[in-house]
Amino acid sequence: MSTPDSDEIVIPDATRGNWVDRLLPYALKPYAQLARLDRPIGWWLLLLPCWWSLALASGAFGHTFPSPWYALLFLIGAVVMRGAGCTYNDIVDRDIDAAVARTRTRPIPSGRVSRSAAMGFLVLQALIGLAVLLQFDRFSIALGLCSLAPVAIYPFMKRITNFPQLVLGLSFSWGALMGWSAVFGRLDPPAFLIYAAAILWTFAYDTIYAHQDREDDALIDLGSTARYFERSTPKLLTVCYGAAVLLLGTAFYLADAKIAAFVGLAGFARHLAWQVEKFDADDGALCLRLFKSNRDAGLILTAGLVVDGLLKGM
Repeated sequence: MSTPDSDEIVIPDATRGNWVDRLLPYALKPYAQLARLDRPIGWWLLLLPCWWSLALASGAFGHTFPSPWYALLFLIGAVVMRGAGCTYNDIVDRDIDAAVARTRTRPIPSGRVSRSAAMGFLVLQALIGLAVLLQFDRFSIALGLCSLAPVAIYPFMKRITNFPQLVLGLSFSWGALMGWSAVFGRLDPPAFLIYAAAILWTFAYDTIYAHQDREDDALIDLGSTARYFERSTPKLLTVCYGAAVLLLGTAFYLADAKIAAFVGLAGFARHLAWQVEKFDADDGALCLRLFKSNRDAGLILTAGLVVDGLLKGM
């Protein structure tokens, strides 16, 4: 059987005609797809808790504006480590991905990247991520290394529990701790509150995402919150999103944030409420759109925190 040409492959989550399809040489396309460079929503969702925490900590420390250098390091780290995480996940899940309609065109199950080549690519991305991490203080370096534990176990969770989204939340929200640590060189209550809020946020938006695979997951007996909660998902989203907003508000209060931060939080909350209002468990395309819209929700919150810091310095 011949290996399919990259140009013939349709990646369901990716926008048609994205920059990977248009600009990258044929040989590099499968690796970019393995790292999800054609689907930037993942690194955005990994990055945003970093920026929330960095912006809040900067304001609490007395800085008018978050460090552009730290913001850039978090951006590079999010892109690279999201790619590494996806590569690792695809190596572990290669047989499962081949059995699921939405994932069978991924580079490994489709035969465009071998397991050994994927392992080498994983090491390369991890080394770049390590180089980024080493730019921080010792406490933050140690803290960053601890994030590897939930990342390592996440791909196996769907095999043994109905709540793999919780483990994803633990790993994807780690930046909420890192942003605060980068500024203070330690962790304080606001950092833990942002982390808890980001876990709930991730748990909820990934449940929306998982509804795309609910039927396939049932056929091969994989656990997910979409299968577990099914028609009760709107109630779950309301509870998780509502609790996330309350935790963020408490973190802002403890960090002495002012009105602009809370205006941003109100915008964030309204966006999450809109997602609950629009959610339809049987509409996969809508679920994907709502999932992706969390980037905009997160940027609203980021903008409020940055403006709050600027107004404090006036």
